[in-house]
Amino acid sequence: MPLSLQDAIDRGLKQDLGLLLSNTDIRSARGQRLEQLSALLPHVTAGPYVAATEINLGELGITSLPGVTVQPSVGPFSYFDARAAVTQSLFDWKSINATRAASQSLKSAEYTYKDARDLVVLAVGYVYLQATADEVRIETAEAQVNTAQALYDQATDRVNAGTSPAIDGLRAKVELQTRQQQLIQAKNNFAIQKLTVARVIGLAPGQEFELTDKSPDQPFAGIALDEALKRAYASRSDYQAAMTDIRAAEFARKAALAGYLPSLAFNANYGTAGAHLSTGTQVFDVRGTLLIPIFQGGSVRGDVLQADARLERSRDRLDNLRAQIDSDVRAALLNLQSSSEEVSVARSNIDLAEETLSQSRDRFSAGVTDTVEVVQSQEAVASAHEQYISSLYGYNFAKISLARALGVAEEGVKEFFKGK
Repeated sequence: MPLSLQDAIDRGLKQDLGLLLSNTDIRSARGQRLEQLSALLPHVTAGPYVAATEINLGELGITSLPGVTVQPSVGPFSYFDARAAVTQSLFDWKSINATRAASQSLKSAEYTYKDARDLVVLAVGYVYLQATADEVRIETAEAQVNTAQALYDQATDRVNAGTSPAIDGLRAKVELQTRQQQLIQAKNNFAIQKLTVARVIGLAPGQEFELTDKSPDQPFAGIALDEALKRAYASRSDYQAAMTDIRAAEFARKAALAGYLPSLAFNANYGTAGAHLSTGTQVFDVRGTLLIPIFQGGSVRGDVLQADARLERSRDRLDNLRAQIDSDVRAALLNLQSSSEEVSVARSNIDLAEETLSQSRDRFSAGVTDTVEVVQSQEAVASAHEQYISSLYGYNFAKISLARALGVAEEGVKEFFKGK
C-alpha cells in the first residue's frame, strides 16, 4: 500500500501506546474533577423502609419496675418511614478550591495529551525520513554498481588488449565487488528500517507498503529567534501544562488553608412515617449546620506543607522547562541553518565529483592514467552522494524538530512538507 509521511503520522497518532496512555490520563483527571465537584452539588437520596420489631427488655436492663409487671419482651410492633433527603453545601471554601485545582489538573492532562501527539509526530517523522534516506541510498548504490561494472568491463577489455596491466583489472573488480556489498547492505538497512516504520505506526505484521514521499529538497523560509521563542512559549503544550500545574497547585494550597475556615451546609428531608402505611402522616426535618474547626490535630498544617512542596516543584519545573524550550528552539534553528548550507554544498560537491569521475574515465580510456585515479574518483562520487543524502535527511528532520520546538508539530509537517 502507498504510505505518505502524513499517512504515517496519522496512523502513528492513532496507534501509539504512549498516546493512548495519555488519553486515559485525561479520563482519570476528568473523573477526579467530577469527584471534587460533587462536594459542591446537591445530593438527593431516598431511603424508605418498613420494620417489624420485638424488643427483649432484659437485654436493655429492664427486668422489674415497682408496682408494674414487666413482660420479658415488648412487641411485635411495626412502623415505616419513607422520605426524600437533600444535602447541599452552602459554603465550603476548601471544596471550592479543590474543585478549581481539579479543573486545572484536567487542563494540564489535556495539554500533556497534545504534547504526546507532538512527540509521536517527531518519532514517526524520524523513522519515516530515515527510511526514505535508506531508500535513496539503494538508488545511489545501484548507480555506483553500474558505474563500477562499466569501469570493470572497460579495464578488462584493456587488459585483454594488452594496453593495461592486470592490476588495473583487479582494482576495477575490487571496486565493483565493494559497491555490490554496499548495495546489499543498503537494501538490508532499508528493509529493517521499514520494519521500524511499521512498528511505530502500528501496521499489521508483514504488511507491505511503499514510501511515496521521497526526501524533499524544499527551501525553508527563515524565522527570527525572538519570534520563534515567543511562538514556542505560546504554543508548546508541555509549557502550557506546566503553567496549569502551577495554578492547580495554588488552588490546592488555598484548599489546604481553607481547612481552618468554617463551612455551612443545608440538610432537609420530607416524607411520610407512621405505624402503618394507611395511618402515616407527613414528616419533615430542615436544618442548617455551621461547622467550625477548632482543633484538627495538625492535619491542616500537614496539608499546607504538602501543598507548598507541590507548588514549589511545579514552579521549579516551569523554570527548567522554560530554559529547555529556549535551548530547543535555538538548537533547532542552528541545525536547520547548518543543514541547509550542508545540502547546498553537498549538491555542488556531487556535480564536481561526477565531473571529476567523467574526466578520469576519459583519461583512462585515452591511456593517460590507470584505474587508481578512476577508483578514487568513483569513491569521491559515492562519498559526495552519501554526504548529500545525510545532509538532506538532517535538513528535513531539522524542520520537524523545529516544528516540535515551536509546539506545532502536526501543523508544521503539513506546512513544511506540503505537496511532498
